[in-house]
Amino acid sequence: MQDLQTVFNQIREAKKEMKDIRAMYKDALSQTDEYDETVEKAKELREKKKQIETRVQNQMGKAYGRFEDLKNDVAAWEQLINDIAMTTLMDGKTVEVVDEFNNRYEPIYAVRFKKTNEIRPEGV
Repeated sequence: MQDLQTVFNQIREAKKEMKDIRAMYKDALSQTDEYDETVEKAKELREKKKQIETRVQNQMGKAYGRFEDLKNDVAAWEQLINDIAMTTLMDGKTVEVVDEFNNRYEPIYAVRFKKTNEIRPEGV
């Protein structure tokens, strides 16, 4: 198995190359007349779509308000279930849930890294 730092470095290099290629791609697109026209039409259609959605949401009134409340509740509960699953895992217990049809669900764990404000001294 490769070590963590090596894989991290490979990811950073690939992302840098992707960024460069994306810039070349955007430059090539900007030189195409048809692309600019299409982007403008798409922007107008998105605005029209948003206006229609807002109108329908207002017509639905309390029902749509309830939808928004439920959406926020689900997001909060998903964060809570993540916290409970991690705590259960760290206690060395099995983590699973069962739905109303007796289907078992196992968690999928993901690790992400975020940049800290600390700079590590060279050679450490």
